[in-house]
Amino acid sequence: MNLKEILNWRYTTKEYDATKKISDADMAEIKNLLRMSPSSVNLQPWHFIVAETTEGKARVAKGTQGFFSFNEPKVTNASAVVLFCSKIDADEDYYNHIANTEDADGRFPNEDIKNGFLGAVKAFAGIHKYDLKDLQHWMEKQVYLNIGSFLLGVASLGIDATPMEGIDVKALDEEFGLREKGYTSLVAVSLGYHAESDFNSTEKTPKSRLPESETFTII
Repeated sequence: MNLKEILNWRYTTKEYDATKKISDADMAEIKNLLRMSPSSVNLQPWHFIVAETTEGKARVAKGTQGFFSFNEPKVTNASAVVLFCSKIDADEDYYNHIANTEDADGRFPNEDIKNGFLGAVKAFAGIHKYDLKDLQHWMEKQVYLNIGSFLLGVASLGIDATPMEGIDVKALDEEFGLREKGYTSLVAVSLGYHAESDFNSTEKTPKSRLPESETFTII
């Protein structure tokens, strides 16, 4: 499929075929998609819980109880589920960790460029921490950037997906001990292959978006 076909094909899957599983090779591609996403100053303020087993999906499904029960089948019947988590805070130790990792990977030709990168990280993070006072929200935005590229990436593999903000983040934070590790859960994305009975499939209902005349200003 070309990009236009992929964009028209992908949709938010409402019903999964529990008998269809994602191959190991595609799961490796999926994990690479998560790691290679862009983020502001390469901050990478995320952690991913990838549930591929029945037991793992049951743990994620603890975040779909009560009010969010409508999402439980999308977790339990999917082939895999990714829980996107965001850092709660970041400090100089973390900024140095990012810079040292990049240095070890050969990103910096010399120490001056490394120090310039580290200075940019501290400057932008400092603006959000001290001036705008929205550091956690800024880091969450980076996770949402990841989700956007992730949805397109898995669609390019012919894999269906369902992004879900309708989850009990407190229950999931407690289930996986996230807050003690400096993270909080944001969004779960189910992955797999849609059931033939899925009413939302683009094979049955065409995609709909606002017209270009409302969406673009060409100058």
